Amino acid sequence: MQWNELVARVREYGRYATDAETKQVVRVVLSSLGGHLPEGVREQVAARLPATAAETLRYQLPATKPLTAPEFVDAVANRLDGATNGTARWDASSVLSVLGEVCGDELTDRMITELPQGYALLFGRAELMSAA
Repeated sequence: MQWNELVARVREYGRYATDAETKQVVRVVLSSLGGHLPEGVREQVAARLPATAAETLRYQLPATKPLTAPEFVDAVANRLDGATNGTARWDASSVLSVLGEVCGDELTDRMITELPQGYALLFGRAELMSAA
């Protein structure tokens, strides 16, 4: 997959008006995600992405504190001009849903397992909870 193909898929999924807007959203979401994935999983995800997206994901410092899904959305909102919590949730979900398609079910499941509860919904999946 090439960078322009990834951008086109996210643009279509998220219904963004321009490629420039889409590229900004992709970069912010991937860079926000990068520090929250363990190195092995992050490298596997990066290997499935075009170089520009892979670098954005790969070269993030490990997060010092895992963000809950709502905190992740807030972090995305803080980095996008004019974003609200609702638009940032849309942005994160648009990118992460396409990322899940690109990575396939097995790798997406591993990503979700490594992240705090609540991220599955951002990947466009149901949040399953085990019976205690």
